[in-house]
Amino acid sequence: MTEWTLGASLLFCPADRPDRYEKALAAAETVILDLEDAVSAARRPLAREALVEHPVDPSRVIVRVNPRTTADYDEDLRALGRTEYRVIMLAKAESARQVEEAAPYQVVALCETARGVLASPEIVQASNLAGVMWGAEDLMASIGGSGSRLADGRYRDVARYAKSTVLLNAAVAGVPAIDTVFLDTADAVGLRAEADEAVASGFVAKACIHPSQAAVVREAFRPSADEVAWAEKVVAGSTDSAVFLLDGQMIDAPLVAQARQILRRAPQ
Repeated sequence: MTEWTLGASLLFCPADRPDRYEKALAAAETVILDLEDAVSAARRPLAREALVEHPVDPSRVIVRVNPRTTADYDEDLRALGRTEYRVIMLAKAESARQVEEAAPYQVVALCETARGVLASPEIVQASNLAGVMWGAEDLMASIGGSGSRLADGRYRDVARYAKSTVLLNAAVAGVPAIDTVFLDTADAVGLRAEADEAVASGFVAKACIHPSQAAVVREAFRPSADEVAWAEKVVAGSTDSAVFLLDGQMIDAPLVAQARQILRRAPQ
């Protein structure tokens, strides 16, 4: 079986809509077949059967399962055992133990509650962790809030804190961090700005809720020709000197590291 890879654009697809599986794979690099929020409780048995009966490329799929504390979780894993999918997204992850109990599956831990965000230093140490993602709306619900954003579209401070906390802990552990979804599917400009900010902050991917968003995210994570040219010159210059001038700009170790990150995102 082809090794699973994480693309820059991740697209949620309701698991009870197998007619959309291939369309989602055509739009995004990685698809999240969702057994949790995108499926009503009454349709989850149907969604599990669809997951089993309509297989798609497991190297590009994550299956979002219900929280570890629910009966749906056990049913989800039983269904997964009948498939070739080996990477799951654990909704409302709140401890490393919950992640490790899902072995042998690799797990993308979704830190989307107050407890999950504050437990992220522990969660990122789980032995079978494939990545972490933060979530804004469930976070606000978990603390009694009524909305993650201000009237101008900016995140409230508590959401920004959660985003930064999960990102920093992922960086310390050396695991991929995924930015959360952008809910306004009609606002491509706002999505691009948020995706650009995610790239600059160090996220390796961003989740989407509509196929049209995937192309915007993918383009944001792909460095421009000018960025690649600059990065190539920086890396080349660093072989001769730890600190040097490039087109009037002082280059040192942090900028060399940033240049290498740009080259890692460039198309091969």
